Amino acid sequence: MKHGKKYIESAKLIERNKLYDPEEAVKLAMETAKSKFDETLEISVRLGVDPRQADQQVRGAVVLPNGTGKKVRVLVFAKGDQAKAAEEAGADYVGAEELVAKIQGENWFDFDVVVATPNMMGVVGRLGRVLGPKGLMPNPKSGTVTMDVAKAIAEIKAGKVEYRLDKTAIIHCPIGKKSFTAEQLTENLNALMGAIVRAKPAAAKGVYLRSVVLSSTMGPGVKVNPLKF
Repeated sequence: MKHGKKYIESAKLIERNKLYDPEEAVKLAMETAKSKFDETLEISVRLGVDPRQADQQVRGAVVLPNGTGKKVRVLVFAKGDQAKAAEEAGADYVGAEELVAKIQGENWFDFDVVVATPNMMGVVGRLGRVLGPKGLMPNPKSGTVTMDVAKAIAEIKAGKVEYRLDKTAIIHCPIGKKSFTAEQLTENLNALMGAIVRAKPAAAKGVYLRSVVLSSTMGPGVKVNPLKF
């Protein structure tokens, strides 16, 4: 793989085999984010679990103390009082069957998170094939299937992120933007890692946190010492 000059210069600042403390890793990742736009900082966590086993899945959500720095568009499937509550709470789109038709007929995806009340999941289920692969399907474990839609919307807008194990046993999740302070990013990192550690399945054996790598959108990875979490 060929890299640009900025990437190569940034990579020189990082010792490839060194495991950095979280605070130091955050500062390095910020320093190596050299693009003109406000890059996102993301962690990639390799876990010592088997993603093929149902009892070793790792999934959940956590509200980052300093948010994500991203404006999140929320779509809510609800009717009646819940629909009214969703509108008052600041949902970007609220509806029912007509939204299903819009998504299916127009291939419309101008939203980032989907929330649904339990009684609407039969309707939302029709979209499983299109929402599922995009990671947009509402799920009780992530708090996106709930009767308290106002609370769910407030948390999402405040910086709630969902973490989920992929089929290679890695979790990828954003922790904020380059424009954040190092302290804000470190707080977000610790909050997210704390949630992942607490979500350790009882069936997991051996070392749980195999590796933690922090990187910016266009920058090289910085290895973080898993023992610090």
